[in-house]
Amino acid sequence: MPHNIGFVSTRFSGTDGVSLESAKWAQIFWEEGHVSYWYAGRLDRSPDISMCIPEAYFHHPDNEWINQHLWHQGRRTSEVSRRIRDLAEYLKTTLYEFVQRFDISVLVIENVLSIPMHIPLGVAVAEFLAETETEIPAIAHHHDFYWERSRFQISAVHDYLEMAFPPRIQHLQHVVINQAAREDLAWRKGIPSVLIPNVLDFDNPPGPIDEFSSDVRGEIGLTAEDKFILQPTRVVPRKGIEHSVTLLRRLQDPRCKLVISHQSGDEGAEYLEQISELALDEQVDLRLFGERVADLRQYDNHCRKIYVLADLYPHADLVCFPSLYEGFGNALLEAIYFRVPILVNRYDVYERDIEPKGFRLPTMQGFIDRKVVTEVQRLLDDADYRSELVDHNYRIATKYFSYRALRYGLQSLIRNIRIATD
Repeated sequence: MPHNIGFVSTRFSGTDGVSLESAKWAQIFWEEGHVSYWYAGRLDRSPDISMCIPEAYFHHPDNEWINQHLWHQGRRTSEVSRRIRDLAEYLKTTLYEFVQRFDISVLVIENVLSIPMHIPLGVAVAEFLAETETEIPAIAHHHDFYWERSRFQISAVHDYLEMAFPPRIQHLQHVVINQAAREDLAWRKGIPSVLIPNVLDFDNPPGPIDEFSSDVRGEIGLTAEDKFILQPTRVVPRKGIEHSVTLLRRLQDPRCKLVISHQSGDEGAEYLEQISELALDEQVDLRLFGERVADLRQYDNHCRKIYVLADLYPHADLVCFPSLYEGFGNALLEAIYFRVPILVNRYDVYERDIEPKGFRLPTMQGFIDRKVVTEVQRLLDDADYRSELVDHNYRIATKYFSYRALRYGLQSLIRNIRIATD
């Protein structure tokens, strides 16, 4: 039986992991005959199939005020508790309206019950699911949990974390994106879950470079002889950009230019300054291209092209991904999808969930050693070896991280709903 599926989050807009993966889920649901609708505080979906509630956005002033009085605090005031309750009650009424307006029969909760960036929305969703007036089947898609982030460890909100992040509700299925999260959820909450990794459409390879993105190398300032070393991340400490700088220093190849695709975001400029100073001291050619990369292709006020990240990959000679921590690591799949060799730091999820699949990648274990430098140099200079390696990795990714794997997982979730309601 086809379902009207309602996706719920704080934001469905741009290229963050939640927005991208939820769109892939919706595509698979559509191919299975289901129709998707969207609820969030910021949306880039059509108004005909969505409901935008500004107060549901995690950067809404009301929610930011609440967060300022919750985190890194030992206790909370009655005023903070009242404002959480008031906002949660309002958001719950909008959830009822959303379900009624679009005749929703299944809800997919995207990270709202996982990481407490919006406590009132998490409380509203948990209470909505628990109330007997609804008892609507739901799927909680968890991308990362609060216990995985140091900034959520000290708070005045442990009662709400226990209640709603995530809640124990009989008709709520839980999906995680890596094995460690599955084990932690069972250990901390006693909640079973299904593992469905992030995916890409490997059955449909990317097309050739088009006219819009044909000038990317020139716009970065690279010559035909230069080696384009891309780090497709924001400039934040957990992305380990210092390791990429070290790699280029040890390569001692003046052709190699390190390009960072994104800006710092809202985490401050201190790390950017440190990386810039390090690159200068190490005589590494660092190119910051973040102001020319956005969620959509467009032109800025100076008539310059603004690219999307996918425009950069086909031009790159190597991708550096030395992250210290990742919930999954979409950049890894993206590099494989565009057949670019990638250097990976063996972060926990890669080591447990990805590496055993049989990928052939140069890897580092927290530092750049001679073996890594030699392997990278070979990839940059030996076209046949490079081609053999990227083709092998593409085949492995097609087997384990394609839309076929996602389709099987989603079919199982819907089947569970049908069994429970029969």
